[in-house]
Amino acid sequence: MQEVGNPTILATFAVISAILPMAFVGGLMGPYMRPIPIGASSAMVFSLFVAFAVSPWAALILLKKRASEDNVEHAESRLTRLYRKGMATLIGSRRNSGLFIAALFVLLIAAILFVPLKWVKVKMLPFDNKSEFQVILDMPKGTSLGCTAAVAQQMGRRIAQEPEVTNYQVYAGAAAPFNFNGLVRHYFLRHGPEKADIEVNLVSRHDRSVQSHAIAMRLRPDLKRLADLAGGTVQIAEVPAGPPVQQTLVAEIYGPEYSKQIELAQQVKQVFHLTPGVVDVTWSVAAPQSQLNFSIDPQKAAVAGLMPSQIVNDLQIGVQGRNVGLLHDSRSQEDIPIRLRLERQLRLSQQNIGNFRLATPAGSQISLSDLASLYTGVIDQPIYRQDLRPVVYVTADVAGAEESPVYAILKMRTALDKLRAPDGYGITQSFYATPESTEHYSLKWGGEWHITYEVFRDLGIAFAAVLVLIYVLVVGWFKSFTTPLVIMAPIPLTLVGILPAHALMGAFFTATSMIGFIAGAGIIVRNSIILVDFIEVRRREGMSLSDAVIDAGAVRFRPMLLTAAAVVIGSSVVLFDPIFQGLAISLMAGEVASTLLSRIAVPVLYYKVQQRIELSKM
Repeated sequence: MQEVGNPTILATFAVISAILPMAFVGGLMGPYMRPIPIGASSAMVFSLFVAFAVSPWAALILLKKRASEDNVEHAESRLTRLYRKGMATLIGSRRNSGLFIAALFVLLIAAILFVPLKWVKVKMLPFDNKSEFQVILDMPKGTSLGCTAAVAQQMGRRIAQEPEVTNYQVYAGAAAPFNFNGLVRHYFLRHGPEKADIEVNLVSRHDRSVQSHAIAMRLRPDLKRLADLAGGTVQIAEVPAGPPVQQTLVAEIYGPEYSKQIELAQQVKQVFHLTPGVVDVTWSVAAPQSQLNFSIDPQKAAVAGLMPSQIVNDLQIGVQGRNVGLLHDSRSQEDIPIRLRLERQLRLSQQNIGNFRLATPAGSQISLSDLASLYTGVIDQPIYRQDLRPVVYVTADVAGAEESPVYAILKMRTALDKLRAPDGYGITQSFYATPESTEHYSLKWGGEWHITYEVFRDLGIAFAAVLVLIYVLVVGWFKSFTTPLVIMAPIPLTLVGILPAHALMGAFFTATSMIGFIAGAGIIVRNSIILVDFIEVRRREGMSLSDAVIDAGAVRFRPMLLTAAAVVIGSSVVLFDPIFQGLAISLMAGEVASTLLSRIAVPVLYYKVQQRIELSKM
């Protein structure tokens, strides 16, 4: 306890310093991530109590039989002897140590290249494996309810062919019961004869080998073909793994004139259609729909003895209908409403409406066309606003080899830069904030990209805070400004294991992967602190610098290896969870790589730094 007690306290607070800043991540992802750093930090404090109270007591009780062996000198293993020989070669030659450090640098650069080469793809959160998803069907304006229901039923029959599907429900003309996803996307507001929702239920994820996302991707081409044949559009909405967004890809079009914004959005929509991997393209602009208007001539109505309100009321009854009573039928469980309304063929055309007969107080009848002028107009469309500014949304999903909005946006960026706004200027693309002014036409990227940016920005800030906190703690303990740099050097080396492991597993580098990287940094620093502290203990005992450096790596490797093994075993529990797989890969691969490399890197770096310091004092 006297030997490892103080460095254990320092190492524990270093781990807490690495984890706790993640609790201050903002945005929609904050509530999802906050329990991890708070719970882990609390566990570290409790583990310190266990290390000082429970472990020594347990050792005293359980290891009594080995007390007689305390004075027996154990022979070193062949691997330890090989390590001592290799380390002596490294630190004994400036050329060898320089080549080793250069090799570490090359390994690190090679690992980082996995990201730009797209061997490892970046995404906010991976796809979850839920037991349901939703199909959203939008038919052209004016489509009858029966036609919409028929297309939805066709899609339902195709969906039912999948062996993992247990059942489905079609909601035509009305919204399905909204779920977590529909809460943000406002699916519960969908209604009208041209709209339909299909709720698809799958067997439990424990009873199938295929992920729900793979099933949705398998269905998308056939469902799109059925929608295209009917002239409609279809979207597949999966339950999100994290906070729901309006859509995976969202382009927000701003400008000084709304009609011109629509023109620009049409161009952006075309770019979406032409980009490989971008699917389910739609926008917030409703298709123009005509309506029949009539303007009553007050003088003609007065001559006929009719009030304008009476004409409107009679026409409402004829076209929309009105309940006038109940039919009590013994064969029906409930009373049937009696609705007074014109026959369908009498209200389908402008001519039929114009021939609508109205009863006058004199007992005669007169046609609506004799009292009013009828003309065709266009229904006013809703105007969406974001931060009180008129906006047109162009939305889409991503599918294919690169199922991340980051890569789709990078593909479209060049094509969008070539577009010309109605005012003749190019459009400004904003990736971070809403444009300050609408004097010029601009595009702001939202959807999943916005959350991805917020999460990785906040995690990056948290990581910077982690490095500062650890540096301050280690400076306070070792009374040196250079030793903390040696101790923190293995942190980037975790990427040598993390990124290739993500590529090997075919996993996205996600927000949980970043959490694992940051948490692993604390664990690696813990090992480095114990290693460097042991070197200084040996030097205070009179051992030379070279011997102390070699001895620390040889003696302290076993507890470092056990720490790595504990992390690997603990993380393996969530390795195959779709959400926390990235966390497990980062902790396991990062810990293994840095433990093996830091056993050599930290002693070599410490030796070179201390040797230079000693030479400068001469």
